[in-house]
Amino acid sequence: MSTATLKSTTVSKGISILRDYDTAADAKNRVSLRGAKAKYFHVQELSNGSYVLEPRVLVSPDAIPARTLKMLNRSVAQMKKGKASVPIDTQDSR
Repeated sequence: MSTATLKSTTVSKGISILRDYDTAADAKNRVSLRGAKAKYFHVQELSNGSYVLEPRVLVSPDAIPARTLKMLNRSVAQMKKGKASVPIDTQDSR
């Protein structure tokens, strides 16, 4: 099954194509990236119809200081027990 693609008639200086392949969106408008080296991407949709994908790397738990993780764990435990402060009214700070 082949996919029809539009070929650009102009090529900008300094832009080269490293890989090109056809892919089709599934029912939920998802596409697969072949050979992707990252799991998460930041997507920018440009006005000319092109997309820019920037790989994102999440921070590993080892990179977060132990004291910070301990504080976060205590805070989550207190919140799950129902010991939380009342919501803060931010209307006055505007």
